[in-house]
Amino acid sequence: MSGPTDSSADPLRGDCANCFGLCCVALPFAASADFAADKPAGTPCANLAVDFRCGIHERLRDRGFSGCTVYDCFGAGQKVSQVTFGGRDWRRDPETARRMFAAFPVVRHLHELLAYLTEVLTLEPARRLHGEARRALAETERLTLLSPEELSALDLDAHRRVVGDLLSRAGELVRAGVPGAKGRKKNRRGADLMGARLTGADLRGASLRGACLIAADLTGADLREADLLGADLRDARLAGADLTGALFLTQPQLNAARGDARTVVSARLTRPRHWAPTP
Repeated sequence: MSGPTDSSADPLRGDCANCFGLCCVALPFAASADFAADKPAGTPCANLAVDFRCGIHERLRDRGFSGCTVYDCFGAGQKVSQVTFGGRDWRRDPETARRMFAAFPVVRHLHELLAYLTEVLTLEPARRLHGEARRALAETERLTLLSPEELSALDLDAHRRVVGDLLSRAGELVRAGVPGAKGRKKNRRGADLMGARLTGADLRGASLRGACLIAADLTGADLREADLLGADLRDARLAGADLTGALFLTQPQLNAARGDARTVVSARLTRPRHWAPTP
């Protein structure tokens, strides 16, 4: 998970150079198609180098660690390392380890909410919610600056519900302006679409919030302005799909999918390096 990045212009993307490899230590993973070995939470990955970089960063997929390549901490790693703990690393200051590893996933969730709220402020159809979004953004940022003990006691679910309601209303305002977005066929919220054949499907403005799209075939699908918040896109085929303006689509979701050079994505997202080139 930890590797070279340059996020100097975006505090909501991981900056491994300023992180103490927290995703490689704090989080657990199990031997599977995504990870070549088991690792309990709080134990350093065997591939973590002394400088907190990944020793196999350029070979993660070849070595069976594709799960690492789809992960993004939304900038929580550097926040916890450099702000919450003031640059004290868990190797030189072992007494910080347990508290640091507990704080990291909480701040990661908060940073994901920051990313969504920042996006709301770019949505012109949701302009009437911008004031509320700015207040929620400020409150969420305040929470990221809490002490480790305060972060552990934080009712994160309650805050996520408040922000989630705002995001839902913002998404509805955007989708309301998309021709043909209303109706049962465009409401796939929470739907089980694992392995579904949706080649060339007209899903423009559809609500796919929380939908399971694992290994779904979305080749050539129109996903413009579709609400993809929380949708599971692992191994979803997006070759030639149009994701312009897709709502609340994150880099980890995109990384987990299978696109190609014809897949159209918004400028705020980075085309994954492992996507296939045009045949």
